[in-house]
Amino acid sequence: MNRKDTDLVLTHLEYIKDKVDANFNHLQKLNGRVRNNEVTLSWIKGIGSGITFIVSCILGYIIKE
Repeated sequence: MNRKDTDLVLTHLEYIKDKVDANFNHLQKLNGRVRNNEVTLSWIKGIGSGITFIVSCILGYIIKE
């Protein structure tokens, strides 16, 4: 392999490394957004469970009488 081919390969490797780093950073950002959405959904499910419990207790008390 001569010097010209070596330089070409190194240039391509540098380009690939830059693209992989950019994809990694983008993936980290997306993972953070997904994590925030999962936390929000957990809160919504918790509130829904609490409301369902309260409504079923009230209905059970009313129906029992």
